[in-house]
Amino acid sequence: MDALTLLTADHNRVRGLFTRFQGAHSADDGPQLVELATKIVEELEVHAEIEEQLFYPAVREASEELREAVAEGLEEHHVARTLLDEAKGLSPDDEAWVAKLLVLIESVEHHAGEEEQEMFPAVRKALGGEALEELGVRLEGMKARLGAPTVADKEQLSTTELQELAKEQQVPGRSSMSREELLATVAPS
Repeated sequence: MDALTLLTADHNRVRGLFTRFQGAHSADDGPQLVELATKIVEELEVHAEIEEQLFYPAVREASEELREAVAEGLEEHHVARTLLDEAKGLSPDDEAWVAKLLVLIESVEHHAGEEEQEMFPAVRKALGGEALEELGVRLEGMKARLGAPTVADKEQLSTTELQELAKEQQVPGRSSMSREELLATVAPS
């Protein structure tokens, strides 16, 4: 599976968590907020790590446009990490905790959207299919080393089971995803 498919899948998995977090916030469901916040932190930390250690260095030198996009992406990661660190230092009972996580959600949504709409097409053009497949293998390997779920952890699930998980996890765009995309996107149950 290519690197861009994997990174987009990460984005969509986190978007599902964001939707569920916002729903729990509207329902004033404190325990659910804490559980979802923990998952959001885990997902974002792994995603940022694989982008910063593998993806960004691999694409940075491909063109001046990508060098600038990587620099901006790193700064957006810095903002997200700062918000995450500040939120971790607060009690979930503190109103600033939810506020920081909501701002984090806005920031990450912006970042992911820019990557998908602007950076990823330029990366696909600059690197090509074989290099992106190889990079995808490296990204999955690092995710496994960091203890995050990988595609291999879900391969035994049927397409129907994957679709059900995507629905439960409120993954956007799930109805048009291929089996491969679902495998990359859903979190194991």
